[in-house]
This record gives sequence, structure tokens and C-alpha cells, in this order.
Amino acid sequence: MRLGVLDVGSNTVHLLVMDAHSGARPWAAHSHKTDLRLVDHLDEHGAISDDGVKALVDAVQIATAAASDAGVEQVMAFATSAIRESTNGDEVLAEVHRRTGVTLEVLDGGDEARLTFLAVRRWFGWSAGRLLLFDIGGGSLELATGIDSEPDAATSLPLGAARLTRDFFSSDPPSERELTGLRKAVRAEIARACGPMLRFGPPDLGVATSKTFKQLARMAGAAPSAEGLYARRTLSHADVVYWMHRMATMTSTQRAELPGVSPGRAEQMLAGAVVADAAMDLFSVEKLEICPWALREGLVLRWFDHLVDSAVGVADAAEFETLG
Repeated sequence: MRLGVLDVGSNTVHLLVMDAHSGARPWAAHSHKTDLRLVDHLDEHGAISDDGVKALVDAVQIATAAASDAGVEQVMAFATSAIRESTNGDEVLAEVHRRTGVTLEVLDGGDEARLTFLAVRRWFGWSAGRLLLFDIGGGSLELATGIDSEPDAATSLPLGAARLTRDFFSSDPPSERELTGLRKAVRAEIARACGPMLRFGPPDLGVATSKTFKQLARMAGAAPSAEGLYARRTLSHADVVYWMHRMATMTSTQRAELPGVSPGRAEQMLAGAVVADAAMDLFSVEKLEICPWALREGLVLRWFDHLVDSAVGVADAAEFETLG
């Protein structure tokens, strides 16, 4: 079955076309991405501007046309923190539906963390033991830990790289005072989440998803994306600290010239590194495995799980009636 997953995030509107069926690995067949940066379209009241709504509608229309061209049978469309936390989110969702016919499901932060954790668990398998997940998006940081497909604890913190860049930095590169203020705020927020996570025990494996971690790993020498999904990619805390300090002296233009850093993400990479440093330090994680699967794959996996559960339920009911 060919499915489309339309992800309206803080940085991009991303359509991922996947060939999948129950019990098989979802296979990415096509990808279409529009750099939108919805967080940059928020006004002083936290509402998405008219220009932002228009840009979002245009991006969704382009994505749905791409899905149709790719032969997609069903599209799962969802939105994350940028719309979830905007003061006019309901109006934006209604306008998108009115003009495109697409109904965006808004995921809460906990759902984001749980679905991403499901994808990571399926990728690494049961033998990986207890997982600790870090995912840095444009608007939020997701954390989750567990030994099963469903995490024991999952949370979302307002520590996305784009959000923090907008809220804390006024110059490029930022001043030492701005950087110190960001580091202090980030560490205080993450420290409050440590207790509920660590009470389940230390992780057997630390795992990271998201563009921020992937680009940090690439900067530190990990294999490029051209080497495929199965190339092992890791990121050490020491490398995060090194690149955080180095990027603090660089402009966004200079960061965009680093290995693996896309121009659209260069501005927010320093804030992302600050979050990565704090998370790894406070959770005592010296090395992370980079997982190629994340939220979109988690949605596909959960969708097929529900199909299987429904089919099993119908079969059990039929068998019960026969026995009766």
C-alpha cells in the first residue's frame, strides 16, 4: 500500500511517500519538502500571520498534488508544535481544510514523543534494551524512555532549535551574554524532566532522531546520507561540546559551509547544539546512536498496528460466535 505522511512542522512542510504493508518495513519511495519556518510567521501575540497561513496553504496544496502524482492511496496529515501552540491554531486548521480539503490532526507533545519512540524501538529491536530518546525539532524537544514499544515516560519541552534562536538570539553570531542565558534556561528546563525519566533506570542505549542531531553527527564525521539508511552513525557528547563552542564564533553563513549543514538550518544549529549538550550532559549519555526513523515512520507503524488489532478483533469475535 502506498501511503503519504504529511508533516507540518515548525521548519518544514514535508510529504513522505511510503510503500508499506503489515509486518513489513516501511520503505520511503518519494519525499517532497517545503521550507516554511512557521515559527518565523508568529506575531507578537503568538498567532500565525496571514502571510504564514497563505504560505502554509500553498505548501499543503503542492504536497497533496505531489502525493497524487506519486499514486498515494491515503494521506495521513498532521501538525506539531508550531500550530499546536499558536493562539489562532483552530482558525488556521479550518482555513487549511477550507482551501485544500486536508484535515490536519494536531499531535500533542506526548504523542510526538511516543510515536517517535515506537519508530526507534522497531528500528533497533528488543535486544537494544532500555532506550532513551532525544528528538530536537524546530519548536520542541521530545524525550522518551522505555523497554517496550510504548515508553514508560514521554514528554515534550518547549526547546526547539528554531524557537530558541528566535527567542534568545538578536545577533549573528550571538553575544556571549545571549548564549549564556540560553544555556542556563535550557539546562533548567531539561533538569526538571530528568527525574521522571531516570526513575525507571539508566538506559542501555541512547538514541537521537531529527535533523539537528543528524547534522551534528555529520559535522563530527558521520557518514553522509548518500551512504544509505544502514550506515551506522553515532554522535559523542565530546563532539557536541566541541562544535557548540566552535559554532558560537561563526555566523550563519559560515555554519552553512560546514559538512551536512543545510542553509535553512544553519541559523538554528547553535541553539540545537546547546540543547543536545544539555540533554546528553544531564542524562549522563556519552554517545548517541542516530536513528534514521522518527515521527513519520512511527505514524505509519501505528496505523498498521491498529489495522492488525482490528482484524484480530474481528477474527476473534467470529471464532467466539462459531464456538457459541
